[in-house]
Amino acid sequence: MAIKEKAPAAALAAPAAPSNRLAAARRRLGWTGMACVGVVGAVVLAAVVGQFLAPYDPTVGSVTQRHLGSSAEHLLGTDQAGRDIFSRLLAGARTSLLGPLIVVGATAVAGSALALTAVWFGGKVDAFLGRVLDVLFAFPSLLLAILAVAIFGPGLVTASIALAIAYIPYSARVIRSVALRERSLPYVKAAELQGINGFTITLRHILPNVWTQILTGSTINFGYAIVDLAALSFLGLGIQPPEADWGLMISNGQESLQQGFPEQSLYAGLCIVVTVAAMAYIGERLGGRAAAGRSKS
Repeated sequence: MAIKEKAPAAALAAPAAPSNRLAAARRRLGWTGMACVGVVGAVVLAAVVGQFLAPYDPTVGSVTQRHLGSSAEHLLGTDQAGRDIFSRLLAGARTSLLGPLIVVGATAVAGSALALTAVWFGGKVDAFLGRVLDVLFAFPSLLLAILAVAIFGPGLVTASIALAIAYIPYSARVIRSVALRERSLPYVKAAELQGINGFTITLRHILPNVWTQILTGSTINFGYAIVDLAALSFLGLGIQPPEADWGLMISNGQESLQQGFPEQSLYAGLCIVVTVAAMAYIGERLGGRAAAGRSKS
């Protein structure tokens, strides 16, 4: 009898093959979605190897090279300090993606842990964690980040951790709703009857079945984090000069923009818009904003 009981549980708990999931994702993305994946891949490549491809030091300029136009020597021209804009864009890709990666990683881990804990234990534990998340909901993400920067000082890590804390309730809310449905399915009951402990069931069976939701929500949140961290850098609360960052470049280019030299702000803003749009499209095709706990309003 033991063998007959284990078979259906294993069959129900077995996740889809990775190749099938990948093919399904490609179908949902379509050609436009795959092009967006290519854009994101190019940005990631620039972040990883950009410092080796940059023709100039992104932090060193020259007074005699200020506000030069596009040329063979300076592909996208130079900024108000005589620094090569193309080199700064490549260097800025690293900082502009590293912060959102910290935010998304911390949000996914903490949000999933809270949601799965609440779902498995239920009752008072679920109610308590729900109240904690409600408190976090009361703090706007940028306000919490500004408060953290005011206390601990400006910097990428400080702003990223503060944003991650603000993003956790969004992810936890959606993951909890999906995991709650999985918790009520027969394969979980069958695993419990076989004496498998709750931690093992959650880690080996429930988590793989909500992983797609976690990944989709992370994709959406990544775009939000890029914008929020760029805004903090724009306000001088994130990456500090002379380091390169897309949000900081927009801020630094304000004066040049008024003088008729829009290149720095224009190119940095374009990089943010294209990257965020590509990430948003990928997330929308995979699961929509609901996967990140964000309303469409």
